[in-house]
Amino acid sequence: MIDEARALKVAVDTGKVVLGARRAKRVAKGKKARLVVVSANCPDQELRTMPGVKVHVFPGTNAELGAACGVPFSVSALAVLDPGESNILSL
Repeated sequence: MIDEARALKVAVDTGKVVLGARRAKRVAKGKKARLVVVSANCPDQELRTMPGVKVHVFPGTNAELGAACGVPFSVSALAVLDPGESNILSL
């Protein structure tokens, strides 16, 4: 089983990740995202059903998702463009 929090942190540190619901939606619609991660309490329901993009619902809140990414603010959604050294795409 993959440790989601660790995989997210490694992806943010070594890969290319876009933080924020609006930015994640923009790159997902542009078919640039390989994975979209959405917090359990994300208010934007459209992000959960992005066609052509794999979507993973993080079991925690947006504050917990931000902490898992290693940033000092809440993150309701993020898009992974390049996983770097992370195994995040196997979620």
